[in-house]
Formats: sequence, structure tokens, C-alpha cells
Amino acid sequence: MQIVNIHEAKTQFSRFVDQAEAGEEIVIARAGKPVARLVALSTATIPPRKLGLGKKQFTFPDNFDSLGAAEIASMFEQGK
Repeated sequence: MQIVNIHEAKTQFSRFVDQAEAGEEIVIARAGKPVARLVALSTATIPPRKLGLGKKQFTFPDNFDSLGAAEIASMFEQGK
């Protein structure tokens, strides 16, 4: 843990942010008394989604793969 005064923190802010990002903790002091702590943010990890949560909640018609086939074919044939 590194302790720096406010003036030094202002003049070398980018360096201290890089150090904090690398995992180091920087304590900022005013008149020798700690007043703030500069640390890296933890990355939010999103848990993987569970498969099958919607099982049996939705139904598809038997002819799902061919729904609207005639309309789609006519759209392609209009330019002929």
C-alpha cells in the first residue's frame, strides 16, 4: 500500500491510476492523514445462463420451417 499526498496524486494521477489498475492500493492523504483510497474496480462477472428455463412454456406449429414460404417465394419472383 502506497501513501501519497493530494498534491502528488494530482500531478501524477495517470501513473497512480495505472498502478491501481494493476492491483496496487494507493492511499491519498491530506496533511499526512489518509482521506481516500484509490483501487481498481472489480469487473462484474455475469453468470452463464441456464439452458432449458423456458422448456414447455412455448409451442411452435408443426409447419414452422415452411411458414410463409409461398409469400417469400413470390417476393423473390416479383422481379422476373
